[in-house]
Amino acid sequence: MIDPESIEALQTALSESIASDRRVLDELCEEIRPLKSATRRIQPRSTTAISLVGTDGGNNRIEFDPFMVQLVRVVDSSNNQYCLEAVTPTTDRTAVNARHLVAGEPRSALGRLMAKLGLSSLWELSHMIPRPPEPGRKVQPVSPSWVQVYRELTEWAVLLDLIAERQFGTDTVIVADGNLRSKVFAHEHFIGYRKLLADAIDEHRTKHRRRIYVAGVAKHSKVLQRYRLAMAIEGVLRTDYPAYVEVPRDLEAKSYVWQEYARGDEEAGKLGGEANKFVGGKLFFVKFGARPHDPIWPIDIFQPQAAEAATVLGYMLADAIDGFPIPFYPRCLQRAHENAALVDFDMTILQDQVVRSVRSILGQHADRIDELTLQPSDPASARY
Repeated sequence: MIDPESIEALQTALSESIASDRRVLDELCEEIRPLKSATRRIQPRSTTAISLVGTDGGNNRIEFDPFMVQLVRVVDSSNNQYCLEAVTPTTDRTAVNARHLVAGEPRSALGRLMAKLGLSSLWELSHMIPRPPEPGRKVQPVSPSWVQVYRELTEWAVLLDLIAERQFGTDTVIVADGNLRSKVFAHEHFIGYRKLLADAIDEHRTKHRRRIYVAGVAKHSKVLQRYRLAMAIEGVLRTDYPAYVEVPRDLEAKSYVWQEYARGDEEAGKLGGEANKFVGGKLFFVKFGARPHDPIWPIDIFQPQAAEAATVLGYMLADAIDGFPIPFYPRCLQRAHENAALVDFDMTILQDQVVRSVRSILGQHADRIDELTLQPSDPASARY
């Protein structure tokens, strides 16, 4: 606990520091001011909205898990399951690769993605998935983060597979969970992925007269966090109707540590510009509510469809108006999150299976499992 004298000194230091940084706020206001006049009203439209969500390992953690088992599961807002796997950081990556490609033949959405890109292994698709050791050589320690990379690649693969393999009865908006950007693809494979996605969308339009739109809704955004106060001061998106505004790339670049995360195709096309290897969407700030203080969401629209933002957001508006329990947030995305979450009875079953599996390999030491499961996993939490 801070004593009263320290609190007074701290308050003075904070006030002086913030006062000296007032110029920073003035600069932010100047940068964001043009967006007020660029704000556009969202006109409601009606169509089908589908969302894809992968089970979040952080929100579905098994309490007793000595092998750090991660579930890789992707479902949509209608509770259709596209993938279900159990992977640990020490799982044989050659065996994992064989789940998707067997003698060059794809067996899953991820396998079909690799085949379309002309790749034969996961470690070719992403440099963040370590190459397995040669047969007979000692296994070297690897970072457990490759499982999260594998999960993200699976989500991208399912998104492409859904659009490329499925027939749609109406125009449809597919809402992804998160920005349409990624750094997990090696080399220029994300460029190839975006072309495959655009080709699949074009095929629906030319062959089936169906328009398929792709958007990504992020829970958080460094750009929105940086400019939130300035937007409130300047009255950006403080309208009494649903509205949106396109975010210039230069504002994005000022918000990220790595500016390439804001480099779109338009910047890459400039003389001497580096290829756009990471960005698949154009960022918009969107307010689906009709009140000035309703929440603002950062939404990426698939870059080739950015010119049709009014149409895409009009379709999303009809879905977001009924958002629950989060107001004015796409309902299809909330349903997908509900379907993806492994809680209560599902998690109890998984926890019990982990315990049984570990017990089966311990032989005469199996009784130690019962001792450990009865002990608190985090005794230090009692201090709270």
